[in-house]
Amino acid sequence: MRYLLLIISILVTNNVFSQQKHTLSGYIKDKSTGEVMEGAVIAFKGEKAYAVTNDYGFYSVTLEDKNYDLFIQYIGYETFQQKIQLEKDTRLSINLVPNDNVSEKGAEVIDKREAENVQTTEMGKISLDIKEIKKLPAFMGEVDLIKTIQLMPGVKAASEGSAGFYVRGGGPDQNLILLDGSTVYNAAHLFGFFSVFNADAVKGIEVYKGTMPANYGGRLASVLDITLKEGNNQEVKVDGGIGLIASRLTIQGPIQKNKSSFIISGRRTYIDVLSKPFVKSTSNLKGTGYYFYDLNLKTNFILSDKDRLFFSGYFGRDVFTYNNTKAALNIRIPWGNATVTSRWNHLFTDKLFMNTMVLFSDYQFESVFSQKYFDFKLYSGIRDVTGKVDFNWYPNTKHSVKYGVSYTMHRFIPSSASGRSGDVEFNKGRIDKLYANEGAIYITDDWDISPRLKITTGVRGSLFQHIGPFNRYIKDEAGRVVDTIVYTGKKPIKTYRNLEPRFAFRFKINEKASIKGSYIQAYQYLHLTSLSNVSLPTDIWVPSTDKVKPQFNTQYALGYFHNFKQNRYETSIEGYYKTLKNQIEFKNGTTFDQQVNDNIDNSLTFGKGRAYGVEFLIKKTEGKLNGWIGYTLSWTKRTFAALNNGLEYDARYDRRHDISIVANYQLTPKWTMAAIWVYSTGNKLTMPYARYVFEGNVVDLFGQVNNYRLPAYHRLDLSATYTKRKTKRYESSWNFSIYNTYSRLNPYFIYLDVNGSVADGTLKVQGKKVSIFPILPSVTYNFSF
Repeated sequence: MRYLLLIISILVTNNVFSQQKHTLSGYIKDKSTGEVMEGAVIAFKGEKAYAVTNDYGFYSVTLEDKNYDLFIQYIGYETFQQKIQLEKDTRLSINLVPNDNVSEKGAEVIDKREAENVQTTEMGKISLDIKEIKKLPAFMGEVDLIKTIQLMPGVKAASEGSAGFYVRGGGPDQNLILLDGSTVYNAAHLFGFFSVFNADAVKGIEVYKGTMPANYGGRLASVLDITLKEGNNQEVKVDGGIGLIASRLTIQGPIQKNKSSFIISGRRTYIDVLSKPFVKSTSNLKGTGYYFYDLNLKTNFILSDKDRLFFSGYFGRDVFTYNNTKAALNIRIPWGNATVTSRWNHLFTDKLFMNTMVLFSDYQFESVFSQKYFDFKLYSGIRDVTGKVDFNWYPNTKHSVKYGVSYTMHRFIPSSASGRSGDVEFNKGRIDKLYANEGAIYITDDWDISPRLKITTGVRGSLFQHIGPFNRYIKDEAGRVVDTIVYTGKKPIKTYRNLEPRFAFRFKINEKASIKGSYIQAYQYLHLTSLSNVSLPTDIWVPSTDKVKPQFNTQYALGYFHNFKQNRYETSIEGYYKTLKNQIEFKNGTTFDQQVNDNIDNSLTFGKGRAYGVEFLIKKTEGKLNGWIGYTLSWTKRTFAALNNGLEYDARYDRRHDISIVANYQLTPKWTMAAIWVYSTGNKLTMPYARYVFEGNVVDLFGQVNNYRLPAYHRLDLSATYTKRKTKRYESSWNFSIYNTYSRLNPYFIYLDVNGSVADGTLKVQGKKVSIFPILPSVTYNFSF
């Protein structure tokens, strides 16, 4: 509370003693589509004051009463210029004109103001341009946003071809993935090889690596914030593509021109459809197949200059079916996400902007295995209903304040297992559900203390409450249930309250260089657990309970940022150190059938971790040749009392070196070439260090956890995009990609192959590497009209 009063008193004092000033505010939009533009720069010639549009295209800047030369700039658009006389509060909304060949004059105007990456206090933030992503080589022809993120320093792929990612030593559950504000709990298709995001429907992508603003919470490692397009309110437009494994189609247009619009975007694989004619009716595998689909919907309505409504939804699903009539085996594994977002933007004054959201998110996973003498069914999921109110307040040119509140009602189904093996059955008879409340209140202030020094201070207060109905099973030392505590209704069982301070600073050395530092504390009340011997999307989300404490981390970061050649080259060096507490894993030997008449947290063990490293980035933003080189040197450690004799060990995804080189080259107006080369130290895994024979059986001896490192991973991807036809009304192109060009057989996993016999002394054990992706060429046809 004292912190809050200090900020308010500073802001009020600043306003009281200020001179007569007026506020210029409004929205910046794309003239061709009517969509608002986040991150557009509003600058004034000869003035230090400037503004940047917020997530919803709104800006506000308060200036003294005089004449100004106004410039509005956004990469890929013509610079807007206008002389204005600010004699009163003025509302000025501007439509920017797209221009693929931005003039050198426009670029010079941008260069007169400090580059954004040097000017702000933000560290570890990544903003990606969807147009540039589409030029990069695509895995099996499918443009993937998450695979592009994995090419940035500090972000690592979980495994070969995987859509999972680790950020600065954090686990996959420590990444908050948002789609139009709604949480996406499983962002992967095809067992992790593709992400659920259709690039044709995406407008903007931002990633925060650890140093996240106070308006984000509930995760420790990163935030991936994806915004969907709003729909063209000027004319109907159709985009699509036909690839080797999937096709997509997007339709957008006005409901009422300049007032409202819609967008519908869908994607589906058709491996199952194409394979059906080739499977005989008598085949043992008839009925086997796999497909996934994505559907994005969004509408928006401009009710007035002060009010806007948005409604969006995402619905995606994977369905894998395996039938083997000869073995009497049937497997069916469906899983998927659904999100719904409703949003209301309201402008109270020229300085106060409000965004209100009601959000729904649902993730469900199910697997059914059936054989002659064996049946098994597993179901898990998580469902959220959230309400949020955020305010942007622009009191003066030195302060930009954001504050708000949020509340989420969680419903968990950690795991519901039932089955039969011969005459033995196990069945809970019902699906166990866990319930929890999560709330937060926050405030953050961007404060220009002087032309050189800028700070961002913030604090987030969070609350998490595990509530009934709930049965707590009490177990003795032998693991037998000896008592049950029954909580009825919505009775609170365990409540956690925490403060999460956030602080960042930027000290500007000169117009092209700055030093930045940050400190953050964060709590995470949700946990993701997986059984290590199951290679399916068996994500089991569990809440913090009286036994499972919330995860907690602190992170310190320091960086140097320097731009060269009129901001055409951006360079940065960032170092970080973070500590992690209350990390969880399943106990050794845990299986799903143990959850019958038991609590899942009885099967968990708890530990801590730490991670540290340094990240280097050099990026060329303009010219025929552009791209970046990123390098990360890092360490990731874990310590669990119940594992590795309580000694610290390297985490499975600890990789000492990680390198990415990304290049785009505009060869001719019709041909664009692109290349990606990646290298990383191999993952760690636990392997037996010895074997012996006891009573005719081979026994493995295991030592330290993650005692073996896989061989290094590297590959080269190439692509060429040919724009076949481009007119004002129609455009088409062909994209040719080669994944893993020199066919590097990177290890996916290693297993022990046993041959021979113990009896005659011919037993031989050999480790063998399994690789799944050799060279993979692909072609995709894209069109737009």
